Amino acid sequence: MRHHRQSASDTSPTGWALPVVTVLGVTVAIVAAFIGSGALGGTPINEAAGGALSADATPVAPAGSAFGIWSVIYLGLAAYAVWQLAPVARRSARQAALRPWALASALLNGAWIWTVQLDLLLVSVLVIVLLLAVLIRIMFILGAPRSGGWLEVVVTDVTFGLYLGWVSVAFLANAYAWLADAGVDVVTEVPFGIVGIIVAAAVGVASAFISGGRIPPALATAWCLAWVAYGRTEGAHESRSLVLAAAIASVVVVVTAVGFRLALRSSRSGRSAHAGRPS
Repeated sequence: MRHHRQSASDTSPTGWALPVVTVLGVTVAIVAAFIGSGALGGTPINEAAGGALSADATPVAPAGSAFGIWSVIYLGLAAYAVWQLAPVARRSARQAALRPWALASALLNGAWIWTVQLDLLLVSVLVIVLLLAVLIRIMFILGAPRSGGWLEVVVTDVTFGLYLGWVSVAFLANAYAWLADAGVDVVTEVPFGIVGIIVAAAVGVASAFISGGRIPPALATAWCLAWVAYGRTEGAHESRSLVLAAAIASVVVVVTAVGFRLALRSSRSGRSAHAGRPS
């Protein structure tokens, strides 16, 4: 069985062109994102576009500390960019399929940051929708057999899982920010905030089913929702209802993913045991 998984995922080595382009592209995207985020003294994202994406701009905006997850995601992307140059990665059909989409995700993230810095909120929504679509596509690609061991799990499955989970909620926060900035005041009210939280939780639950119960996307979604809850304990959108809704949504997403994953494992174990019985 192990030999079958190995042969199913290995191909003749990929040439150097795409792996090198991937590492260069991801590096440029991370540097552009780092500069565009205001880390070197420019305008921070939460202050760009007139503060439309600040932690207190809408009922579904996460508190500022939530963005600490980007340090983990960027570190994972950098590690992935280096690892995919390794011989085992260049022989992997899984990695060959992943490279262009991984590169696209990094470039789209950099593009999103700069559309916000240029006060192009509507364009930023379109970009983050494309980014979300790319990350969903990546989850399907990661369903293929692995050949790189635990290191491949960390730099691909964990990295892009966290990436997807975060963007699933960030997309919604971005859309609310654009609508609020455009004068659609209803999105700043508590009922619409609760609707947004429910939608974010539904996306997280859907991601769990689509990805086969992968835990990293659920953890990132839950992390973001937990900080939405914390952000609603004070400020312009302080609301006990929003705190409760976001906290419950955070738990539901994780419990669903874990439950679905355990159910899948149980089902596979049952099939294996049944197959091993003499007829």
